[in-house]
Amino acid sequence: MVKSRIIGFDPSLVAFGWGIIDTQGMKIKHVAHGVIRPSAKNDLHIRLRDLYTAITEIIMEYSPKSAAVEEAFMKNNPASAIKLGHARAACLIPSSLAGLQVGEYSPRSVKKSVVGTGAADKSQVAHMVNILLPSSNVEAGDAADALAIAICHSQNMNSLKNIYGRAS
Repeated sequence: MVKSRIIGFDPSLVAFGWGIIDTQGMKIKHVAHGVIRPSAKNDLHIRLRDLYTAITEIIMEYSPKSAAVEEAFMKNNPASAIKLGHARAACLIPSSLAGLQVGEYSPRSVKKSVVGTGAADKSQVAHMVNILLPSSNVEAGDAADALAIAICHSQNMNSLKNIYGRAS
């Protein structure tokens, strides 16, 4: 069975979560996680550059084979959704340049795949991430969400392998 490394991203211009897991079939193992915090004092283009640089370094250090990112969503503020789109681009571009396959998942589908309900809160997500990845010891928040996104991607890839005999 082939081992694969997945990086998950929870995009934000304030606290950008990332998490890396190794998978082998249905087995998953925690590798690393963290949060990138660009300075809120900097202009948008500087913050995006800082995110891009940090993400590129993480991809180079850990050599994932695929990436997963949370899809953009809009609550009440279109300006926030646009900024989230910029943060998503800051991880999509280095992932693409590194040749990674990228999966995109809605927040609801990530929660459902990890917790069992799309209405789970951040503490429930972190609790389940710690059960699935006991060595992660991650607190509720951006890094836990990023690990959950990576887990969701792993489950999706396993489903595709079961259906088609290969990852699509």
